[in-house]
Amino acid sequence: MRDYNAFEPAPLTFIILPVFLAILLVWGTAAAWRRSGARIDAVRRATALSSIAACAWMAITWRVAASGILREWERTPPPFAFLVVAIITLGFVIAFSRLGARVATAIPLWVLVLVQGFRLPLELAMHGMYARGIMPLQMTYTGLNFDIVTGALAIVVGTLAAMGVVGRGIIAAWNVLGLALLINVMTVAILGTPRFSYFGPDQVNVWVTYPPFVWLPAVMVLAALAGHLVIFRALLAPKPVGAQ
Repeated sequence: MRDYNAFEPAPLTFIILPVFLAILLVWGTAAAWRRSGARIDAVRRATALSSIAACAWMAITWRVAASGILREWERTPPPFAFLVVAIITLGFVIAFSRLGARVATAIPLWVLVLVQGFRLPLELAMHGMYARGIMPLQMTYTGLNFDIVTGALAIVVGTLAAMGVVGRGIIAAWNVLGLALLINVMTVAILGTPRFSYFGPDQVNVWVTYPPFVWLPAVMVLAALAGHLVIFRALLAPKPVGAQ
């Protein structure tokens, strides 16, 4: 991988956004437990567990990427495949766990939508990495990745939902679109790995196997996936009259 300045805005985004999302997870856990009427000791325990889990996952994925294991493409199946499976599995586990249930019912729907706005600066940073010759073209919004639409619309839809201008129908439509675009970019990313090289040998997707860029799939894709699933749970959950 080409050299880059880790303190430039684009590369630094791949550290700032994952840390921000981890903080949001801890805050969301604490808020959900408090709003559900849990005792203070239960709130503290849930908050501590979410903090430990987030830090452990980020540390493990960073360490694995730094070790070079994820770049052993000659192995069958390649280690990167296990990371993909772990991300998808964790996304569903989080969304359909007690945590997902409490977040879906205790956190306002518009907040859950606005959180997905992190994908707008992420996509801008990804384009910056392409401009530096680190990320392949197909993973940018000028290629086959249109997830920037999800991030931009999340800010608009979330804000309008907070104002009471749009209801659950618009949010549901946005959520379906966002999940579809997420699946699209995940497919593009996988097809671009050396095991497939679908877009050619000069457009191979290996940069996400290095730290800190491994946090793109390990943290940000995970957050996006779990977020969409939690929003579906929130849309299906009974809400008080007038609540968004």
